[in-house]
Amino acid sequence: MTRTHRHASHQGEGGHHPDHGHRGHHEHGDAGQAEILDLDAEVLAEHMASITAWLPLRNEPSQIVDLGCGTGAGTFALLERFPDAHTTAVDTSAGHLQLLREKACARGVEGRVRTVQADLDTDHWPDLGTPDLVWASASMHHMADPARVLADVRDLLAPGGLFAVVELAGFPRFLPPDAPQDRPGLEERAHAATDSFHAEHVPHRGADWGPMLTAAGFTVEAERTITVHIEGGRSEAIGRYAHGSLQRIRGVAAPALGPEDLAALDALLDTDGPHSILRRDDLAVRTERTVWAARRA
Repeated sequence: MTRTHRHASHQGEGGHHPDHGHRGHHEHGDAGQAEILDLDAEVLAEHMASITAWLPLRNEPSQIVDLGCGTGAGTFALLERFPDAHTTAVDTSAGHLQLLREKACARGVEGRVRTVQADLDTDHWPDLGTPDLVWASASMHHMADPARVLADVRDLLAPGGLFAVVELAGFPRFLPPDAPQDRPGLEERAHAATDSFHAEHVPHRGADWGPMLTAAGFTVEAERTITVHIEGGRSEAIGRYAHGSLQRIRGVAAPALGPEDLAALDALLDTDGPHSILRRDDLAVRTERTVWAARRA
């Protein structure tokens, strides 16, 4: 979910990121994060479509709620998968919701989308209807009290409704292990430099949501982990996705990186420099995405 965490600035998953999404997502309210969310949606569109097709639904949903919708990656994937459904898209960021509404108009589906600005960590949620399907992609791990949010989702769902929790296994990786030439393994060291930050500020990232869903009164009907490996070649979108993601990681990792690693990272991020990541032809997107499909018991 694009949200303001009480401790942290955007960690960049994919959301991620884009922990992400990123991925999903801390609120920055800037164009840079919106671009990352849009690139995440573009690059991982095929995988998103495979997840929506896999959902173990008893009937096609007519009312969907997308919790932590960002700029609409899940919203539009769900609208495409379920052409008769209406979706309520919920996020803390007014800017991202505005972008989502603009996209809905451009796609001609504005009549099927309602946007709601709300912070789901508050005790009182706005009226979100009685959805048949609740979708939360790269958003649950940002919640301050996931157990309370899970209970609220259970109460929100229609009887027999389905809750789909989608989470990335941390940030995607983009560079080969032996890159860059002068500082092999730089990307992994940059990620490692963010571990203590994320452990403190985003403690639920990488959690196993199955037991938590069961404890909240759901029956987990299916779980699936998708391995993502997309060769980038000279893909402009993957290059920009890698650049934006590493730029956000730098903001957290810099204090823990040595001067040589920081200089190498800055060389990758220098869009006009000879070692810019945008000039590389060996990028790939490597990550995992896990989905839990849980029925209201």
